[in-house]
Amino acid sequence: MISVSEAQEILLKFSKKGPTERVSFENCLNRMLAENIHADRDAPPFDRVAMDGIAIQSDQLQIRQQFVIEDIQAAGQEQKSLNNPENCLEVMTGAVLPAHTDCVIPYEKLIIKNGVARLISTDHKAFQNTHKKGIDAKKGEQLLPSGTWIHPGVKGVLATTGHTEVEVVQLPKVMICSTGDELVPIQNTPLLHQIRRSNVYMLQAALKDLNIEAHTTHLPDNKEELNASIGKLLEEYDLLLFSGAVSKGKYDFLPDVFEELGIQIHIHGVKQKPGKPFLFGTKAEKSIFGFPGNPSSTLVCFHLYFKCWFNHYLGTSPKSNYAYLNKEVTFKKPLTNHLLIKSSFEDGKILAEPVINSGSGDLVHLALADGFLSLPPEKDTFKKGQLFPITYFHQTDL
Repeated sequence: MISVSEAQEILLKFSKKGPTERVSFENCLNRMLAENIHADRDAPPFDRVAMDGIAIQSDQLQIRQQFVIEDIQAAGQEQKSLNNPENCLEVMTGAVLPAHTDCVIPYEKLIIKNGVARLISTDHKAFQNTHKKGIDAKKGEQLLPSGTWIHPGVKGVLATTGHTEVEVVQLPKVMICSTGDELVPIQNTPLLHQIRRSNVYMLQAALKDLNIEAHTTHLPDNKEELNASIGKLLEEYDLLLFSGAVSKGKYDFLPDVFEELGIQIHIHGVKQKPGKPFLFGTKAEKSIFGFPGNPSSTLVCFHLYFKCWFNHYLGTSPKSNYAYLNKEVTFKKPLTNHLLIKSSFEDGKILAEPVINSGSGDLVHLALADGFLSLPPEKDTFKKGQLFPITYFHQTDL
């Protein structure tokens, strides 16, 4: 078996950056930008009013404290001019700053009566409450580099620069396969010796959190049928994710089937708990992930290994997160212990409270955890207050 870090290095070796595609502006959210975005004009494109109020010439502040209102400059109107420097124009947020004015005084600092605006205070200066043309970006300036994750703020930039289509990293086509004759559909009432399918839907939800829409299927514990079915799936999908049948049991046929289908197995067995039997292989441009069948093993391996592969596919490097263990833990096996935890935030620190559970098959307590700490194999006692890497089950920054 190999270590967790060695397994991740192998994954990166066999993960290539994904191809790109153009998608509509409406469908680009939560995708990885694959082009540089430049300003098509100055931002803002004109001297802009930043608050509702009046616009004046600032040099008049030394002379007078009240101003006759000449007109109103509304947002969306062409620029108006102040005709008499002793007067003012009412202005609205987002409007063009009127010609011959350089200072905006908000309504909160005015008393307006009978068409005259009187200042309540004298603490005003030139260019206050104005947004100068081009101060955010000049025409042609790069606003977003390739490799930017498109969140709502980024989408706003794409809209303001007129991008009706965007070049993004193409998402892989994924099939999730459950195995095991003990599994029945979720709408069925299982017999005493059966359980409902759950891991595939857990994986499907985890992929959805990455904006990947995946299909699911169930394959029987039959070597010939597995061989035929997986052969067809390899032709249609970029990625195959399996839950179960990768360990040493009599009916764990997948490793043999993979070899018969020409899949090169690069990882099979990692020094960790849970998830020791984790498998990864490739065939040409296809990648195959074999997750152990227990729920905790499946979810932990997905976040450790699939997300490692996927980040490299997107061309990004995720940030590392750390948390303080909130209770002493003993683990005597020479394996990396992925400890289920519930995180909290206190005094600027992330705290990790261990979630007590009955093992990797405990789906009930898995649902109470929001991530796991990876405790190194070199020690067997981990004290409260020590800092360890934390991996979250929910989506964080890629």
